[in-house]
Amino acid sequence: MKITELLEKNTIKLKLESDTKSEVINELVNILDSAGKLNDREEYKKQILKRESEFSTGIGEGIAIPHAKTSAVKIPSLAFGIKKEGLDYESLDGTDAKLFFMIAATEGADNEHLDTLARLSSMLMNEGFKNKLMNAESKDTVLNLIDEQEKEYIKSKKINVEPAENNLDEKSHKLILAVTACPTGIAHTYMAADALSNKARDMGIQIKVETNGATGVKNKLTDEDIQKADGIIVAADKQVEMKRFDGKNLIQVSVSNAIKDPEALINKSISSEAPVYHSDKKGEISKSEVKQKNGFYKHLMSGVSNMLPFVVGGGILIAISFMFGIKSFDPKDPSFNVIAKLLHDVGSTYSFSLMIPVLAGFVGMSIADRPGFAPAMVGGLIAYNNGAGFLGGLIAGFLGGYVVVLLKKAFSGLPTSLEGIKPVLLYPLFGILITGIIMLLFIVDPVKAINAALEQWLGSMGTANKVILGIILGGMMAVDMGGPVNKAAYTFGIAMIAAGKFTPHAAIMAGGMVPPLGIAIATTLFKNRFTAQERDTGKTCYIMGATFITEGAIPFAASDPARVIPASVIGAAAAGALSMIFNIGLPAPHGGIFVIPIINGNPLLYIFSILIGSFITAFLLGFMKKPLDKKL
Repeated sequence: MKITELLEKNTIKLKLESDTKSEVINELVNILDSAGKLNDREEYKKQILKRESEFSTGIGEGIAIPHAKTSAVKIPSLAFGIKKEGLDYESLDGTDAKLFFMIAATEGADNEHLDTLARLSSMLMNEGFKNKLMNAESKDTVLNLIDEQEKEYIKSKKINVEPAENNLDEKSHKLILAVTACPTGIAHTYMAADALSNKARDMGIQIKVETNGATGVKNKLTDEDIQKADGIIVAADKQVEMKRFDGKNLIQVSVSNAIKDPEALINKSISSEAPVYHSDKKGEISKSEVKQKNGFYKHLMSGVSNMLPFVVGGGILIAISFMFGIKSFDPKDPSFNVIAKLLHDVGSTYSFSLMIPVLAGFVGMSIADRPGFAPAMVGGLIAYNNGAGFLGGLIAGFLGGYVVVLLKKAFSGLPTSLEGIKPVLLYPLFGILITGIIMLLFIVDPVKAINAALEQWLGSMGTANKVILGIILGGMMAVDMGGPVNKAAYTFGIAMIAAGKFTPHAAIMAGGMVPPLGIAIATTLFKNRFTAQERDTGKTCYIMGATFITEGAIPFAASDPARVIPASVIGAAAAGALSMIFNIGLPAPHGGIFVIPIINGNPLLYIFSILIGSFITAFLLGFMKKPLDKKL
């Protein structure tokens, strides 16, 4: 099937009217709908936008290929439009898009249709072809250009191009293998394949690329290929078969990286920088991932992430109960309210009582897999019931996990006939026994003493020391925005709440709210310092900051760490210090603006602390970032 059988005159527009990404998507959808190609316009547009949310289909070099495969499409079709002035399409290389192909594929599109669409994606990598399309003066010219280029492309694919023998150098003896795959398997899969193939040919390097597209796996890599390969590139945004690459130098990246910078990937794949890939039994875990899995931070974060739903859900329920009165859950208090007691019971008596055992259980499970869960969780429950608190739960998690690791080694010599009883009898029996005894005899009392000393130290702090603590805790929340430093401060705050000390966590939440709020304010006040995409993202930062989701600032920190991180840390530290100066206490571990009404202290002063820190961050960003060369 020819491309021009999918692209018709009534789906071509030589002068698009749109000025923004959302407008051009809407305009192209309308073109297809008006031509009778869609069953459901709104559903098709929804699928297009869903695809864009994964990553932009603005591939760079002035091209955008929005696409979707859905039952909302009646007839497989193409829409094509030109915007010579260009518009910001959030392209991979930051350039404005000028040529737009919108692909509409049916849910059950046959291979012939999909192969045709894939061919178009590859053809667009040709610079001369793009320039001719840009200057086409009629719809007939567009169709003729596509027909001519398609013939040339098919002809070129029938020729096996090898490096010239008289130009052989060290690189030309190299063999690179690649696998490309995007979620829909229509456009980016084949564009990445062509980008890698073309660049390798230019560099005099042999390459074979396997595509995992909508029509299935094409040009599949053989065992012989893999054995001979000097390097392997997996450019994929969906799962591909990985076990076959065990022991080979391999680079894993997003499919967009292969389109954007194929030369860098090829060079890295044949250098010493490419790590050796090691699969597990399922063939899906790399060496770097295994290393992370065995690390202290990985185990800790496994516990914290699984504990957070109990913390957040229970904490907000407790906060809501406080709105009826701080003691409204107590039947003996004059402010007693039945609803408040119900909320407090669910949040505190039940949800919070599981917090420390769940933390410990998942730390143990991260260390020793499923057999480590029960001993560690029992150890966490012992810590909770005996006043050892959060620190005791952490110790229980690591203790339970490593006890099971030792048990696995101890029982490794047993006959294979007893293998089945290890996880159901031996590991839980001896794991719980050993962990429980150690916790009760050696851990609980010392940890209780540490917690008591910490409470006494915090209680004896003067204003100056509290301010220093507020600066440290607030700043820690902005250092890595959800990373280990941020989580260390957050877990310390939770421990303090459990110990009845509420001021540290108020400083922590204030510091955590500042980075996204400060960035949001900066994108509003200093628009010429940010691209259109950043300004749009900045709007969501208002919501994320207000709800205490520090991670909302990560995209900005990743793109400009030298400015964003220092500005965020300074603003967050200021907010933490002010919170301490105003002696604000926060009995709820999460919630952002929703829990401000129940803080201990003046809510307006707490809001003032957060806003001051946020504006400090915003003005620092406005000062440090330079105006963009052009309005994006």
